[in-house]
Amino acid sequence: MPRIKAGKININYETAGQGEPLLLIMGFGMPGAAWVPMLPLLGGFKCIYFDNRGTGNSDAPEGNYTVPDMAEDASALLAALDIPRAKVFGVSMGGMIAQELTIRHPEQVTKVVLGCTMPGGSRAKLALPEFGEKLIAANKMMGTNPSEALDVMLPVLYPPEFVAAHPELKQMMLAGLGAVPPTPAATVDRAMAGIMEFDAYDRLPSIKCPVLIVHGEKDVIVPPENVALIKERIPHGETFMIPNAGHAFQAADPVGIHQRIVSWLKA
Repeated sequence: MPRIKAGKININYETAGQGEPLLLIMGFGMPGAAWVPMLPLLGGFKCIYFDNRGTGNSDAPEGNYTVPDMAEDASALLAALDIPRAKVFGVSMGGMIAQELTIRHPEQVTKVVLGCTMPGGSRAKLALPEFGEKLIAANKMMGTNPSEALDVMLPVLYPPEFVAAHPELKQMMLAGLGAVPPTPAATVDRAMAGIMEFDAYDRLPSIKCPVLIVHGEKDVIVPPENVALIKERIPHGETFMIPNAGHAFQAADPVGIHQRIVSWLKA
């Protein structure tokens, strides 16, 4: 992946496909390469995916990684690539970054998909402590013991019955993790601090572009009650609830889910 100066830091990014630009923003603890399995299902777009600060091969500056800072990184990346306007698809923390990007730089965003995310602030519905603790611990363990880390993480990302029905999932994820640098424990702490500080709730009504809110009905990391909170603040937003899907909602029906998202983006 090439690196480019975007604002104050160097961002590691890649592009794939042809068509309208679609900026893909990954979530907590994961590098941009985590989008690679989905790229064949996002046809008709020039997909731009990148490593958030502190992950992959992007710079890892000191201090907490606030969602506004990461939104400015995304905005600066589009500017550096000479892309004045793009459609945006963010998942989890990436969905928070997408909200902040759209609020701060509405001129850069034509449509936005908010996947498995929350509006932040005191009204947001948070995960039960046990699930949040497992996610943090698993992310910190990835660099030293990825197999054990996945044993902790998989039942948090997917419904337990899905994990049991797909024993191949762990090996597939292990293979993917081996191709990218592990996320440092310091980044895990800095990004989590940014997530906990994030609050877009009062500002969400300023989002005027089309919005699609996508969420798994069995998400335990970002509980599905957050969909109603976002919809309340963005009444024109459309919702797409996925039955039997966890936080990693894409796995429930990869082809069908992405067909729905792509059709909405192209409409």
